[in-house]
Amino acid sequence: MRLADPWFLLLLGLLAILLPWRRRAARERHHDEGVDVVLAVDVSGSMLAEDFSLDGTRSSRLDAVKSVVRDFVAARPQDRIGLVLFATRPYTQAPLTLDHGWLLQNLARAKVGMIEDGTAVGSALATAADRLRASTAPSKFIVLLTDGQSNAGRITPQTAAEAAAALGIKVYTVGAGTRGTAPFPVQDFFGNTVYRPIEVDVDEPTLQQIAKTTGGKYFRATDTPSLREVYKEIDKAEKAPFEAPEFLDYREGYPWLLWPALGLLLLEVGLGETLLRKLP
Repeated sequence: MRLADPWFLLLLGLLAILLPWRRRAARERHHDEGVDVVLAVDVSGSMLAEDFSLDGTRSSRLDAVKSVVRDFVAARPQDRIGLVLFATRPYTQAPLTLDHGWLLQNLARAKVGMIEDGTAVGSALATAADRLRASTAPSKFIVLLTDGQSNAGRITPQTAAEAAAALGIKVYTVGAGTRGTAPFPVQDFFGNTVYRPIEVDVDEPTLQQIAKTTGGKYFRATDTPSLREVYKEIDKAEKAPFEAPEFLDYREGYPWLLWPALGLLLLEVGLGETLLRKLP
């Protein structure tokens, strides 16, 4: 048998085309962190009180919360995060999602007046817990922020807290607002914005009881720096490492053999018609 025999070249060419060839590029095992989180944010009228600040400028409580929540979300890229807004009733602004860009767009749309005024803490907590009910994440928790007392809704805060605890959901509660009075913007007779003091009435005992019932913790945020520290502390406390399954990454190598195979086939045809042509 000679290597230059046309049939042998044909055989090599066909083998190069048909033989599957790939190489293992990597063996990877991811060590990561991921939990399911629902952020419940009060959007009642009192969240317009301007006892917080952003970039050295007076800010409403809601705008300050939005800024801090954006940082909180950015620090948890592996987590599914949902958003529940509430006033006299709760509204799911965003279900659990890994699409944090879309989540933040929905957060930006949150504003006072989009829901009838009131503060339904129990209903908001129950809705947030329901969003986590089917979660199989290694850890799941709720961060509930309000600046007032529960005065609406069909579910009491304690009943909702007990339901969350039964589902294995931890609740961190945040009372927002300075102590004493806070400046609240109103329009005067001429349409100008003026400020009048309003009493800050955060129901700390109820928020503390919710946190205690679910194994969470209560925080008080009286200004923007303390609000940022609250969310940073929650972020540090709720990290759940998990190990993703190992996988192999293969890279196909057959394109590198395709051109040599075609060359062999053309060579076989050429030799068969010229130098190695057999006469009858």
